Amino acid sequence: MMNEYLLEMNHISKEFTGVKALSNVSFKVNTGEIHCLIGENGAGKSTLMKVLSGVYPYGTYSGDIVFEGEVQTFSKISDSVKAGIAIIYQELALFPDLTVYENIYAGNEVKKGMLVDWNQTIRQAKEMLNKVKLHVSPEVLIKDLGVGKQQLVEIAKALSKDVKLLILDEPTAALNETESDNLLELLRELKKQGITSIMISHKLKEVIAIADKITVLRDGQTICTLDASKGEISESVIIKSMVGREIEDIYPKRTNKHFGDPTLEIRNWTAFDPGLGREVVKDVNIHVKKGEIVGIAGLMGSGRTELAQSIFGNPKSYKLQGELFLDGNKKVFKHPKDAINAGIAYVTEDRKGDGLFLIQDIKQNISAANLHEISTRGVINNNEEVKVSNHYKQSLNIKAPSVEQLVGNLSGGNQQKVSLGKWLFVNPSLLILDEPTRGIDVGAKYEIYTIMNKLISEGMSIIMISSELTEVLGMSDRVYVMAEGKITGELSIDEADQETIMKLATH
Repeated sequence: MMNEYLLEMNHISKEFTGVKALSNVSFKVNTGEIHCLIGENGAGKSTLMKVLSGVYPYGTYSGDIVFEGEVQTFSKISDSVKAGIAIIYQELALFPDLTVYENIYAGNEVKKGMLVDWNQTIRQAKEMLNKVKLHVSPEVLIKDLGVGKQQLVEIAKALSKDVKLLILDEPTAALNETESDNLLELLRELKKQGITSIMISHKLKEVIAIADKITVLRDGQTICTLDASKGEISESVIIKSMVGREIEDIYPKRTNKHFGDPTLEIRNWTAFDPGLGREVVKDVNIHVKKGEIVGIAGLMGSGRTELAQSIFGNPKSYKLQGELFLDGNKKVFKHPKDAINAGIAYVTEDRKGDGLFLIQDIKQNISAANLHEISTRGVINNNEEVKVSNHYKQSLNIKAPSVEQLVGNLSGGNQQKVSLGKWLFVNPSLLILDEPTRGIDVGAKYEIYTIMNKLISEGMSIIMISSELTEVLGMSDRVYVMAEGKITGELSIDEADQETIMKLATH
């Protein structure tokens, strides 16, 4: 019956160390519908689904999950799986060196007595593959399949467990157009078989094509639910609901804007990722002038970080095509070290994983990218190291008792300042900031913005990658928008607004 709710999430709130990730979110899904959950990066979509699936167990959030009319108290993922809920994440959870049939029935083996019945397993795996319209042998290894086919194996695995609610988190982010169309067609097919789906996606074209209903989250709150059968769904309504907030006054004003010649220019720049077997950056042309902050906007998977890494000495070993000019001179960087020596610094998005040594102190982190500056014949001058790190502790207002403090014990905002200090010590002419204020509070954000403005006034150039549209609009002089590896628009700050950027980002 279409009027029955299969799932109700009522008044869900979830906090992480004082930050409200979800605030009183309510979300209802009818049996047999395709319900899309959308919102900007950080709106709370994945957190909500992790609450639902038991990744965040009962007791770590407030509110109720009602599934098939019963209040649920999932304490782990296997509890939600037992109830008939399956989540397929963007990062697929398959065993690459096992066969398709072994993956489909991993942890859910077909047994005859105490032993696994492999013949029956292969037969049933064939049936599941037919259901998802994947025409491959069940005996092929997962690593020999492309991403689109692997995704279908994940869905086949979910179907083998008698799934009632299938949740797909950005399922088409890594797929080409044909694979995406096939996946959407499959969801329609499964709907006919009575399977309910929730799809998290930022591709508005797909969402509008497939959704029976759309729920929009913004800043951890439910904004609205739109019903296709009532004609409520349109691109402009969705975009307004996703971004409809004012820019708060947390962006320090910059006066006397002076732009010089281009510091960086890249032409016809393409990066092919051999691991994924596809281009992650496609024919990009951008330039950044002295004294300019250029914002790069786009949604997850749009190729922003891949672009930054391909410029910064290509640590991921992409196959690169195109030309890169620094201060008018053509450059080829074989390694990040070459980029650093040429005057490029990169403050990574994942400061804990890539950017900092958490078990070392502030001074060791700040000096790490430029040790030769404070060394004589390979021996570090400790006094010099303390002097340099104290200079950055003071100028960046890093709140810590001393530069001997372990970085792992600092707040997110102060860790980010240490990360900045580390790269400022190499004295770059171009600073690439990837999500510079992710996960830090408003006060610390203001300080980071003030530091950015000071660096620009001293003639540095900055590329700022950010998922927060307000940040892009508040800090940039010019904005490039990316979608699916391409630049879909270049906007002066006067013509940029949230809706225009969102339109280009969901191109």
